[in-house]
Amino acid sequence: MTVRPVLIWPHPMLRTPVRDVEAVTDDIRTIWADMIETMDAMPGLGLAAVQIGVPLRLAVVDCSDKRGQAVRMANPQVLHASAQLRPHEEASPCLPGVSAVIERPRAVTVRFLNEAGEVEDRDFVDLWATSAQHQIDHLAGKMYFDRLSGLKRKMLIAKADKLRRHL
Repeated sequence: MTVRPVLIWPHPMLRTPVRDVEAVTDDIRTIWADMIETMDAMPGLGLAAVQIGVPLRLAVVDCSDKRGQAVRMANPQVLHASAQLRPHEEASPCLPGVSAVIERPRAVTVRFLNEAGEVEDRDFVDLWATSAQHQIDHLAGKMYFDRLSGLKRKMLIAKADKLRRHL
């Protein structure tokens, strides 16, 4: 397992929808292992493969109190989202030093290929749901700040740019 470098905004790959995974292979499992290692090193609650420069629809999510409960997802898609929204402060290692409160559905049902290569439908609630949706957005070339108003998004990116220049 390897901690991989994370792409920094505005890297163009972060705006590019990625391609589906054909099958879960040992190579895919190795990428997931690297993603989990990278996520734990941040520390973070999830990671999309595109964030480490891999243009595949792969994501990992681990919102457990104890690490080691990561859900590995290939080709995740939201099948159902609750009408009830839940605000949560979101951030991304791709845009370090800033965050914003984003409202997303409180619960989602996600279909994906699991580590065994089988189709799985799983319900995610609260923080798990937020993280799963956040990663699925990344796979579609979207960042969490795309859910903000134009002015708030502009201010957030300007703040991140200023922080980056002073590092």
